[in-house]
Amino acid sequence: MNNKHSLICAISLLLAHPLALADTSASVSANVAASSNYFWRGITQSDDGAAVSGGLDYDSGKGFYLGAWASNVDFGDTASTSYELDLYAGFSGEFKQLSYDLGYIHYAYPDAAGDIDFGELYASVGWQYFSIKLSHLTTAQSDSSTEEDMLYLELNAAFPVFSESELSLHLGRSSGDTVMEWTGEDDSYMDYGVSLSTGGLTLGLVKTDLDADDDIKAYVSYALDFTL
Repeated sequence: MNNKHSLICAISLLLAHPLALADTSASVSANVAASSNYFWRGITQSDDGAAVSGGLDYDSGKGFYLGAWASNVDFGDTASTSYELDLYAGFSGEFKQLSYDLGYIHYAYPDAAGDIDFGELYASVGWQYFSIKLSHLTTAQSDSSTEEDMLYLELNAAFPVFSESELSLHLGRSSGDTVMEWTGEDDSYMDYGVSLSTGGLTLGLVKTDLDADDDIKAYVSYALDFTL
């Protein structure tokens, strides 16, 4: 059984079986969002168009979590697919003043003309307002022999500002043969982001140093979270 099917089965069993939620510390939540653009590591995933997304999460209350998230996508002539389905599972917690998160995420495109799914292992450490996260490609489907590896290192910071608002800063670096395969440029690039959020509303700016996509782009999004 591959990673995608394993995660689907685990999510279905946990959410459908009442014993999975017998522990009062466990919880299930959902989220929906609408955005003027869907960016992933500084690059639009919706051909600079609007995106609607939603997700479902299970939290054991003891560190273990899993979930699913979906959004419409548009890769133009690069790939024929209309939506993305992310399945993930991990373990998070705190040690003294540090927070940590370890997990796996599978990016699936069920209606793609070919198999373009891929997966990543990730690990992050946070302290106060700052966090660092490393993601490493584990599986990728491609007919190209050059698509072998990808590493993403990101630094994030989030500060409370004004009244019930948050200012977020982001710096990321993608590297590896897969990056060159996907972007058609060098085997590495940087992406930058800044956003201001309040009450579910987010205003943000993103930029990369890719020659073909180096303009500063703005977006606005609104998200809602529900406890089920």
